[in-house]
Amino acid sequence: MEPNYDIPAPKKHALSLHVDPSKFEKATADEKKQQDVMAESTTFFKDGCRRLMKNPLAVMSMIILLIVILIMVFAPMVVPYSYDGIITVEGVRDKQAANLKPFEYSPREQQYMQKYNVKVFPHIMGTDELCRDYFIRVVYGARVSFLVGVFASLMVLIIGTLYGAISGYMGGRTDLIMMRIVDIIYSLPDILIIILLAVVFKETMDFSKLPVIGKLGTNMVSMFIVFGLLYWVGMARLVRGQILGIKQNEYVLAAKSMGASSGRIIWKHILPNCLSVIIITTAQEIPAAIFTESYLSFIGLGVALPMPSLGSLANAARSGMQSYPWKLVFPAVAIILIVLAFNLIGDAMRDAFDPKLKQ
Repeated sequence: MEPNYDIPAPKKHALSLHVDPSKFEKATADEKKQQDVMAESTTFFKDGCRRLMKNPLAVMSMIILLIVILIMVFAPMVVPYSYDGIITVEGVRDKQAANLKPFEYSPREQQYMQKYNVKVFPHIMGTDELCRDYFIRVVYGARVSFLVGVFASLMVLIIGTLYGAISGYMGGRTDLIMMRIVDIIYSLPDILIIILLAVVFKETMDFSKLPVIGKLGTNMVSMFIVFGLLYWVGMARLVRGQILGIKQNEYVLAAKSMGASSGRIIWKHILPNCLSVIIITTAQEIPAAIFTESYLSFIGLGVALPMPSLGSLANAARSGMQSYPWKLVFPAVAIILIVLAFNLIGDAMRDAFDPKLKQ
């Protein structure tokens, strides 16, 4: 039943201390309707996503990443070249197709097109010194970088969150021992361990038969292991610090008094209140892992040949930088776009999901 706003106000007595109703204006029709409108219900995640989409840099970065992902997925289906395939003309290797400029054809390809009146798929980024299409190699290099970034972020998310949650919730001696383990792991040099594991795996294990890891090589296997062993300590420290304050709240005490288990309390009541820290740290770990992989590939500790990565492509282009500068520009620009886009998204997610920065 709608409220009746048209009831006449009672007259004020001469000696009364009540407010005189005649001194107030009647509410308009729009103001009356506003009393019946309730605010739209939302959640923490929806509210954060709404504020994230209002950030123009974040939206632009998402568009760039979406374009890069679409190219990585669909380019190998469209481009008739492979990352390790040498360009051939009528089944014969085309030795004149080395170090071609972007959208340039070799003399043999031009003769072939004139002879049969056909169009050969262009070399969008030219070719390398071994007559391989450079565009498809950059695409596969970006795939490797994304694989490394996603794997590292998942390791950080799973191991760091669980370890930090258990340490912060248990407290006492358990927290002391677990944090000392974190301090020890944090002091280990990651690059040195990657080199040592790569040497050991190369001599003792054979990963060539594995479906995906075999093409990447022992260096990438050792890199993945180091990501799983070392890179989660930052997340564990942040989650532990959040939980030390959250577990003192009344709703946690109420859950304990109702007989809830420690696992349920952590999963249902504590971790949802650490969601902003978890999302931000996971998002910022992706560009850090991509840059680490590119750096290690640049110094020769990345993927096994002939599988390319953005770092190894940049390293191979150093020798001909003066003669063929575009061979260095393309992988460098790809690294910059991917890392910068993820960094901007991470900063925007920090602003959107951190309750302290909500205003």
